[in-house]
Amino acid sequence: MSADAPRLLVLWCPDWPVVAAGAAAGTPPLTPAAVFSANRVVACSAAARRHGVGRGMRRRDAQSRCAELVVHQHDPERDARLFEPVAAAVEAQAVGIEVVRPGIVAVPVTGAAGYFGGEEALAELLLDEVSAGAGVECQVGIADGLFAATLATRRSVLVPPGGSAAFLAPLSITELDQPGEDRSELVGLLRRLGLKTLGAFAALAERDIAGRFPQDAIAAHRLARGLSQRPPLRRALPPELSILEEFEHPLERVDEAAFVAKNLGERFFAALARHSLACTRLAIVATTEAGDERVRVWRCAEPLTARATADRVRWQCEGWLTTRREARPTAGIIRLQLVPEEVVGGQALQLQLGSVGRDADAAERAGRALVRIQGLLGPDAVLAPVLDGGRDPGVRVRLVPWGEPRAPATADQPWPGRLPAPSPTLVPPEPTPVRVLDPVGDVVRCTDRGELTYPPTTVSVDDSQPRRVLGWAGPWVCRRALSTPRRPQRLARIQVILEAHPADDSEVALLLAWRPC
Repeated sequence: MSADAPRLLVLWCPDWPVVAAGAAAGTPPLTPAAVFSANRVVACSAAARRHGVGRGMRRRDAQSRCAELVVHQHDPERDARLFEPVAAAVEAQAVGIEVVRPGIVAVPVTGAAGYFGGEEALAELLLDEVSAGAGVECQVGIADGLFAATLATRRSVLVPPGGSAAFLAPLSITELDQPGEDRSELVGLLRRLGLKTLGAFAALAERDIAGRFPQDAIAAHRLARGLSQRPPLRRALPPELSILEEFEHPLERVDEAAFVAKNLGERFFAALARHSLACTRLAIVATTEAGDERVRVWRCAEPLTARATADRVRWQCEGWLTTRREARPTAGIIRLQLVPEEVVGGQALQLQLGSVGRDADAAERAGRALVRIQGLLGPDAVLAPVLDGGRDPGVRVRLVPWGEPRAPATADQPWPGRLPAPSPTLVPPEPTPVRVLDPVGDVVRCTDRGELTYPPTTVSVDDSQPRRVLGWAGPWVCRRALSTPRRPQRLARIQVILEAHPADDSEVALLLAWRPC
């Protein structure tokens, strides 16, 4: 076993966001369900996958494939809080566990396997313990390094020591794009270059990767070779990097923990930034009024920002304070300590200008500034766009004052006669005059029955040189479109593709609208 890739057992609860959402909502476990974020599937149950639902799919597409699909919203706090009993069940049998993310926990193998009589015995013990103690199904796998162990877990494989590279070699290059990593662009680039497997990517020289690919490709190349994502840091950590906070009144409520977590996250991030470091493994140590000590280690795919640190502290405190009574601390928390278990150079964390040593969550600071502007100039001084329902691209964008709910009001209505996808990328503020001619040079119009008088042949935009029509679609007639607030008129649209212009050598797709004179 290499020190660069320690041998780990990874325990994985499949589809954990769906399991946690179903447990919170009381949904039967065999019901087709999916968790959505930004209207796309981030996780779905096995029953939903049998109907064709998959990760990344739009909500409407997913519901069209499975009409009885139960929809849950993505909630990382809920996932972390409900995962605490699983982590506690694993910790009852093995020490030094690390929560990679809600649903996945890693355990060092060396000591525990020797104590329980081997790796297979340890794996069977943890499976039984989690099933009995937490009441959820899980899978385990063992390999050298977290990446290889995670993939081994999804296949329920125990990779022999030193065999991670051989185990990874035949796997698809798409395995690099794990949840939370966002390597889709890198994976697409490698596939276009003909590198379809992890072994083919690992066979490239590291110096070639550094010179020809983005920076993240270096970490991905190490993973494909069965190594850790980053080389170990041999630098001794200054003791002041640990942040300790003691409380006069014990923490017993979740809202108190949330307030404390934000302050601790900012202080912890600032202390690391002063030493040009960023944390990738965070230990959260809590001491109760009765003297009990709880420790949980979070492993992070990316270096932690102040906001990400605060989130993990809040999630962990919520998990401790809201878990089952028999597993809950016997008294309130009087001391919290954040310890950086693993750090990397600060260049691994891309910060916005001027954010070093301060909170890197620029969105929160911008929100406060916008509220301040509204206080000076009025609520309508700051407006935010909302993509709503409508028939025309120009009227689908609705502006609402900053701070008000930005939920679409009419997006789910049928809107007969609406423009089909794809929507135009550019909508001029005023309509541009266009001349559409048929094969004999007559102007093309739309009849009362919603049909064109003749197929369009040439199009001249704003009296420019006519361009030949390569393809067209439509017309789509909208009976209730309003050209003016008081005069409802009939509107017809067509889409055309015009031949390439000699100057720019590119075809042009246009959306054209016709109204009767």
